[in-house]
Amino acid sequence: MKISLEMVKKLREKTQAPVVECKFALEKAQGNLEEAEKILRKRGIEVAQKKSGRKAKEGVISSYIHHNGKVGVLVELNCETDFVARNQEFREFGKNIAMHIAAFSPRWISPEDVPPQALEEEKAILREQAEKEGKPPQIVEKIVEGRLKKFYTQKCLLSQPYFKDMEKTVKDVLQELISKVGENIKIGRFVRMELGE
Repeated sequence: MKISLEMVKKLREKTQAPVVECKFALEKAQGNLEEAEKILRKRGIEVAQKKSGRKAKEGVISSYIHHNGKVGVLVELNCETDFVARNQEFREFGKNIAMHIAAFSPRWISPEDVPPQALEEEKAILREQAEKEGKPPQIVEKIVEGRLKKFYTQKCLLSQPYFKDMEKTVKDVLQELISKVGENIKIGRFVRMELGE
């Protein structure tokens, strides 16, 4: 099937992916726009994984103060080069992440960052809940693992649904940005302050 310029343009507008990537995805999907979009998302994840080992020592510190002045966030966003650090989309992502943190109040960046002691405490609470509900001992651990995933989506930034598109996680949006700018990007650290806390 011949891929028209109009099809490439439509996919590019929808995904913001580079023209070459859009053309490749459309060819692979034989002109099917939805399939091409899935291919681009998969390729974005692959690109992000390849770049994840590279050093990210440039970046910005973004901030957000809620309109009532009672909640504030500082977040460090790292990238590989000063060029990307000055990129408008990169800076906008930093501001959006600061806003997301203000709204969703995560405690850690990723599930790997949860301290072992906090994880064991949470598992003990979940285990006790499952036992009180009268669940059989052989499925209690499965229930604990399932509920632990919910704990991560509540407490870990990268696992949370992204506030601007609840169909995606923060990690999905981060990986999309990595594939767009072509550099490793990391959320270094954040601090959320709420008046009186």
